[in-house]
Amino acid sequence: MSAPSTAPALSFPARSGPDAPAPTEARLLDFARRTAADTALVASLPLSPDDRTWLRLDGPGGSEVWLIGWPPGTGTGRHDHADSLGAFVTAAGELRENALAARLPTDGWRSLELTDGVDQERLLPVGTGRAFGPHHVHEVLNASPDRHAVSVHAYHPPLPRIRRYSRSGRTLRLEQVERPENWR
Repeated sequence: MSAPSTAPALSFPARSGPDAPAPTEARLLDFARRTAADTALVASLPLSPDDRTWLRLDGPGGSEVWLIGWPPGTGTGRHDHADSLGAFVTAAGELRENALAARLPTDGWRSLELTDGVDQERLLPVGTGRAFGPHHVHEVLNASPDRHAVSVHAYHPPLPRIRRYSRSGRTLRLEQVERPENWR
């Protein structure tokens, strides 16, 4: 992500504490859907014409949630969320997700050759989202030439790191590992 919004973090009531179950992919997706449907919250996100903006929210069971604004033509680049489960839902505009339908080794590699048939593309209009497990490699894009998009992303546990990748043909390369202090 680029520069954070200057707006304060928002909280939603969430069951937490020692008796709260860890969120599942389904629970994260449900929370992201309900949050994306909050039109006042979505409208409160400051949008930049050039850079992504975001607000950090507290999610269920200690998860972290991000409300993200996407200017036209912006994206994340290929990445994963390490050991975190995740979910995201489009709240405004339309996003595209390019993902790999392959389980990658968790550590100890710099370059992999991908097999045919691992590429997946999804268009995600308003109200549409998806959940995913750990080590899910994808990129999220706002391919619109003239319209902002807004989305809600939820992760549990809160992101310990993000690994960034490049791709040339069938070769996937690990380029960088980012930690939370790089995004806040």
